[in-house]
Amino acid sequence: MTRLSLEQVTDFGDFTKGKDLKEFFKQAYSNISSQNCLSDVRLSPDGRHIHVIVREPKSGLMTYDKYQRPHLIQCQKHNDLVLSGNVPVVDVIYVPQSKPEDGASVLGVIFENGRVEFWKFLECRSGWHLLQTVDLCNSPRAKVSSVCMGQNFIIWCEERPPSENSNSVCSNFRFCICKKTIEVHEGGVSLGNVKIALHNNPRYTTVSSGDLVYLLPDMRENSSMGVLKVFLAWSPEHDTFKVHSACSCTIMKSSSKESDFKRLVADCIGLLSTINPSDICGFSPTGCGDLLLLLSTGWVCIIKRDGSLHHIYKLPDNCLSASGTQNSLKIYNEILALTIGKTLFLIDTKCGLELERISLKTEGLLFINTLDSHSPQMLSETGLFVVTQKPKPSPTLSEDSSALLVEAVFEEACKYYQQRSLSSTQLTVEKLKKGGMFQAPISLAAILRDYLSNQKTKTELRSLILLEDIKTSMVKASEKDLENYCESLVQQEICRLLSGELERENLQYLNSIFHLFPTYSWHAIQAVLHLRSNGEGLLSSKVPVELWKIILSPVQPTANFAHCNGQQKHTTVPVFELLCQSIFKFQPSWLPRFLELAQQQSGGSSKSSWGYSMKESSESLPLYKRALTVLPCKGTYQHLEVELLLCSERPKAIMQALRILIKQSQWEQVAQVAERFCRQSPLLNKEIFIALLCEVSQHRDLDPYLDLLWTLCPEDMTVTSILNIVLKNLPDSVQNSDPFEAHGRQVTIGLLKPLLRKVLQRETKPSQRYADILQSPTVPPLTPPRQHVVDLILMQGQR
Repeated sequence: MTRLSLEQVTDFGDFTKGKDLKEFFKQAYSNISSQNCLSDVRLSPDGRHIHVIVREPKSGLMTYDKYQRPHLIQCQKHNDLVLSGNVPVVDVIYVPQSKPEDGASVLGVIFENGRVEFWKFLECRSGWHLLQTVDLCNSPRAKVSSVCMGQNFIIWCEERPPSENSNSVCSNFRFCICKKTIEVHEGGVSLGNVKIALHNNPRYTTVSSGDLVYLLPDMRENSSMGVLKVFLAWSPEHDTFKVHSACSCTIMKSSSKESDFKRLVADCIGLLSTINPSDICGFSPTGCGDLLLLLSTGWVCIIKRDGSLHHIYKLPDNCLSASGTQNSLKIYNEILALTIGKTLFLIDTKCGLELERISLKTEGLLFINTLDSHSPQMLSETGLFVVTQKPKPSPTLSEDSSALLVEAVFEEACKYYQQRSLSSTQLTVEKLKKGGMFQAPISLAAILRDYLSNQKTKTELRSLILLEDIKTSMVKASEKDLENYCESLVQQEICRLLSGELERENLQYLNSIFHLFPTYSWHAIQAVLHLRSNGEGLLSSKVPVELWKIILSPVQPTANFAHCNGQQKHTTVPVFELLCQSIFKFQPSWLPRFLELAQQQSGGSSKSSWGYSMKESSESLPLYKRALTVLPCKGTYQHLEVELLLCSERPKAIMQALRILIKQSQWEQVAQVAERFCRQSPLLNKEIFIALLCEVSQHRDLDPYLDLLWTLCPEDMTVTSILNIVLKNLPDSVQNSDPFEAHGRQVTIGLLKPLLRKVLQRETKPSQRYADILQSPTVPPLTPPRQHVVDLILMQGQR
């Protein structure tokens, strides 16, 4: 096993101006923090040059460079990158040489007015040298809003000046996507002619990934614009577009060569009103045509070049809102690195497992160094860092440790025997091993030898030895390694405790671990249970049935199962409640899915148990009620309470969830719950229908769902029973109002007419139960011949 850790690999002294670089970082990061825009930092592909785009108070570009041979040029004059003019800088790009042997890439600084300055860093000539200056745009009034490099093209989003007759709606679509071929050669940089690939589009951020360019909506624009729900994937080589959204079904329009944005998305207008995709909070190209997305829901996803959307990892709930908008993400081989505020997450992209969560002193920016593209690297205010792999603390089982532990087992057996023996003769370990003295010690020694020869016992002993060795290592460990040992110890202990029967003392010990080390315990849960979320709302776990039996055990030593856990934070609770508390704290959205998983392992949710009056004890308490105990009393998480109740699929719980939704006036969800669960049981169907009919009698909020409600009417409902329910539930203020009133919030005969007609038609139909009687012939069947009866009587008489 290996552990990922963050180590500083670049000293400030390696850069020009040495000690002044700290001031550079402080100044640069103060500008970044004030604008909340970490994306204004750029690093060269080889990690030798740091660029910070300064927006305020004066536009400019701050650059620091790392020399490969600083000792040879200490006495030389350094040529810094000094821009001409005071036009705002949009971005910087690195253009590779046409021939790799020609040296380092050329830096292009793009200004808002379309001017580009091309610079080259020459260490032998002491720094940066301006190669040439060119213009990207044809119009002097045009503005560049974003730019990127894609293969041999320079691509930008250009803002055209508004016309005199344009309105506010048209002004949102005054941008166009342009491209030029670009080539770096010995004599300088050559640019081709401007070609407009798309026009009449909104402001887009251009992001290059392999041979594709993604056009992402700029969130600074009006969020009410429906087109911000989609983004485009463009192939500059073939000039084809695909329309995507951040929903599960991502491709909204296949490849098209349409160059007018309005015509391109015209076919998608109908779909835009039906989808509500998450906002894109962060993104990063992978370099092979895919795009990493960080969504506002906390999901990290990857858009494949074929248009499919794959979920990788779900951040803890409220993590994005708590940490602000500062984030960066990159993929290194098969490891996803993600910084959210002052936390670095390292995720295995193959299974979505969180490998490490590292706390940072300051916010950091991830980047890919072409010289070492497999190792996550990060720039922060304190320097450059790289993620390295270290062996996890895994002590080996030594012969001495094994012998000592066996000795300890015999010593404990001697104490146990002495406490229960009437003899005053002291039993020693030596005597016990030899099997001397009386019959009882001989039997005890035989039991111990059999116990120690068992393979399962050896595993337990090995686990205990490893724990003891970790504890010893913690005493000797440095402060830096102490946290790593502590996390390993917590995981080992939780794994050990859950691998056998949990007695009261062990359960109390497990509770104390979760209370003292909540974060480590949460990581241990995911590792021990192999918990995985697939992005479609499902949770999976690959563990033996025996472990689930321990987790779902109803044994409960001291806590009571009240619906509120506010006053029992430190009481001992069963394992299932302990896991639910941890999930609720770190990933609340997983709690209903975990309940479903637990119900599957316990043999279902008892759907066949439709009793409404069955008494429940702490031993037979359903899992959903046990899960509900972790929710606070204040009702802040009523959406979770509803989900847990519905997951149980029990009539009482479903009706409780329905009443909560009715109280919150969540009518769309009320209709969905009614449609979903009315099919399960005639009794539940009738109860749901009556509850909703009572609501229809009191207000008009359910009017859009009346057609659905009428289809749910049970077979045994009559016109009389329906009218009685309506009359009993009419509000007092409308008892004497006109039944055909056109306006107001009370129910009318016109609203009930479709339901009453349907029920009346059903009542007037002849009953199928007596159909055979109604269709029977009018002439009775012939009487059987009497002779057979007489013969039968005579035969019985003879007997």
